[in-house]
Amino acid sequence: MDRALWPEGVERCSLGKFLLWLGACGVVFALGAYEAIMILFPDGLARTALDNYFGFGLWITFDLAVIALGAGAFFTGLLKYILDIKELEKIVNLTVIIGFLCYSGAMLILALDVGQPLRSWFGFWHPNVHSMLTEVMFCITCYLMVLTLEFVPNILENRKLNQIPLLHNIAHNFHYVMPLIAGIGAFLSTFHQGSLGGMYGVLFGRPYILRDGFFIWPWTFFLFVLSAVGSGPCFSVLVVKLMELLTGKTLVDWNVKRLMCKIAGTMLTLYVFLKILDTWAWATDVLPRSGLTWDQMFNSELGYGVGLLWAEIGLGGILPAILLMVPKFRNTPALLYTGAILSCVGVTINRYVFTVQALAIPVMPFDKWYDYVPNWAEWGPSLMVVAYGFIVTSLAYRYLPVFPQEVALNAKPAPAAPSAPAEAEQPA
Repeated sequence: MDRALWPEGVERCSLGKFLLWLGACGVVFALGAYEAIMILFPDGLARTALDNYFGFGLWITFDLAVIALGAGAFFTGLLKYILDIKELEKIVNLTVIIGFLCYSGAMLILALDVGQPLRSWFGFWHPNVHSMLTEVMFCITCYLMVLTLEFVPNILENRKLNQIPLLHNIAHNFHYVMPLIAGIGAFLSTFHQGSLGGMYGVLFGRPYILRDGFFIWPWTFFLFVLSAVGSGPCFSVLVVKLMELLTGKTLVDWNVKRLMCKIAGTMLTLYVFLKILDTWAWATDVLPRSGLTWDQMFNSELGYGVGLLWAEIGLGGILPAILLMVPKFRNTPALLYTGAILSCVGVTINRYVFTVQALAIPVMPFDKWYDYVPNWAEWGPSLMVVAYGFIVTSLAYRYLPVFPQEVALNAKPAPAAPSAPAEAEQPA
């Protein structure tokens, strides 16, 4: 029965081995779910290391990082359905799944981070129209709905479900409206990615992240968008590679991976150039106008040293941009995957320093540096979301036609036919 649910023409591991894998992921999920339940009901945020000073911590860093890494969904959908880059159809199904998991996981974490989940609907019913977070809240919610709509056709293409005429027709007709859905998703995701950056840029009480405006937005609006599209496609390629290592199969053609990383490298190069300009303008103009100095922004003793900034720009920006843009490096698998990993590390560092380091810096004359170390109550739900991603991706790979190239790339060559014996020479 389990085999009958597999996509046509593929091979999967035994059901026992698969259940053992799900069980291991389920243990991590259960541990995190226990902490989530304890936070939601008896203990609240008092169980965490968050306090009145660090209202943002590991959860917001995690949310912003996975939302940026999930940008491969909207960017790949834009390139595939709007710009008609046909090669990306080999990986677009996976990017949709990754985007769905990143955004739904972020919403799960936000349900805990709200502090009073029963009042989380207030933001929708009583929106603060002057807050960028209101726009972010509506865009993330709507984009999760868009990702769900993009995920539905792939679910309905399961071999058994597709035999039901109604579901088959629904899945088939979904493909006709997919360009419209992809366009809406690109619009929503671009604006909420940007508004997350814009929210930081307008916090004039936080000198580490305060930025001047470009038209009506602080320029962090555009930097957040570019960093997301420079790392999201790389994350999708890394997920493919991890799945190939776990399954021992080739799932996506090498040329598609190179194309994804080339596109990401182009966006990353533009981002790094603007990030360097941003850092220079901040250090030479924004800080002096605020009456502050460069050295006041860093504290190596508490782990907020300038090394994080250089790691973000150099190790997580310039180096991966070179590896992904130079054809000689991009054509070498080890260097391509290294560049992809470093680009994801760079955007994660960026979200961390904008979230945690910005709050640690003293902003009053009588203030001091504060240290923040997340505890297990914060790590548990974060790991729960990671386990949730592994579980859903595993089920999708086993039972849904996620990779159109899988059968062709893993087909065993037919044995050579034995040569026919030579005919005996006839006498003249």
